[in-house]
Amino acid sequence: MLRLIKLFFGSFLRMLYSRRDLFLENLALRQQLAVLRSRHPRPRFSVQDKFFWVAALRWWSGWKRVLVVVTPVVRWHRAGFRLYWTWLSRHHVRTGRKRVSREVRELIFRMLAENPIWGAPRIHGELQMLGFDLSERTVSRWIQRAPRGPEPAKRWLAFLRNHRELIAAMDFFAVPTLTFGVLYCFFVVAHDRRRILHFNVTRMPTSSWVVQQLREAFPYDSKHKYLIFDRDAKFGFEVIEAVKAFGSTPVRTSFRSPWQNGVAERWVGSCRRDLLDHVIVLNAKHLKRLLSDYLRYYHEDRTHLGLNKETPGKRGVAGVGNRDRIVSLTRLGGLHHR
Repeated sequence: MLRLIKLFFGSFLRMLYSRRDLFLENLALRQQLAVLRSRHPRPRFSVQDKFFWVAALRWWSGWKRVLVVVTPVVRWHRAGFRLYWTWLSRHHVRTGRKRVSREVRELIFRMLAENPIWGAPRIHGELQMLGFDLSERTVSRWIQRAPRGPEPAKRWLAFLRNHRELIAAMDFFAVPTLTFGVLYCFFVVAHDRRRILHFNVTRMPTSSWVVQQLREAFPYDSKHKYLIFDRDAKFGFEVIEAVKAFGSTPVRTSFRSPWQNGVAERWVGSCRRDLLDHVIVLNAKHLKRLLSDYLRYYHEDRTHLGLNKETPGKRGVAGVGNRDRIVSLTRLGGLHHR
C-alpha cells in the first residue's frame, strides 16, 4: 500500500516537470539500468558513462536526485586522503615538553615512598645529581600522581622493625578445660628474638595479679623501652603505672586492632596450632606443665620465618657427615620431632 502511494505521488510530481527534465531523468535512469545489467558483480562505470555524468553535472541541476548506483565521491580521492593522513600520523614531529621515561617515573615514586617527608625540590635535586634532565615542575606533577603511601599497617610494621630490640608485648589468651572451666594464660614476649620472657596461668586475672607477673618478668629495671598491650580492662591504671615504674613506655593498641600487637597474636596462634588444638587441658597445673614443655620446644627446636628460619635460642647448625646417622627426638609427647 505504501509503495502504491509513493508511486502515485511520484507520478503526480512528474506531471509538473518540464519535458526536458523528464527526458533527462528517463535518460539517466536508463543509463544506470544498462550499467546494472552488466556481468560484473559490482556496477562499474565505463569512460562513456563517466562522460555522461560529467555532462549531466554541467547542464542539469537535478542529477543527484536520480543517481542511485554510486555515491558521488571519487574513489581515488578517498584512497589518497586516507594514505595522506596515514603518512602524516607516522611522520609527525612531536612538539612540546620531552616525555618523562618510565624509569624516571618509577625513580620518583621510589624516592617518595622511601622518603615520605621529601618534596619536589629535594627529589628534583637528587635526580639532577643522578644526571636526569627535567624540571622541578615535572617532578611536582608526578609526585601528585604517585601511588598512595603505605597503609597504617605497613607504617606500624616499619616502626616495629626499627625498634624491635627495645619492644616487648604482653597479652592474655583463654584455654577451656575438661570440666568446661576457663583458664587465662598471661605471657610477655620480646620482639627481637620472639622469646617468651614470662608466663603464668590463673582463673581470675586482675590488675594486681598482672602487676605481680610484670615484677617476675622484669625483676630489675626493664631493658625494653616500649611495652605493647591492648585495651583489656585487666590492663588498668595500676598496670600502666607499674610499667612506667619499670622504665618502659606503655603503648596501648587501638580498639579491635590485633594486628598492632602482631608478635603476641602470632605466638598465641602458634601455641594453639602446635599444642592446644591437640590436647585437652585438665587443670591449671596441667596447663602450666604443657606450656613449659612447649616453651622449651619453641625456644630451642622450632624454626621461625620471622627469624630467617632460626630459633629464638639460636640453635646451632649440626654438621652431618657421610657416616653420621640422623635420628628423631620426640617433643611434646610425640606431637613434634626434632
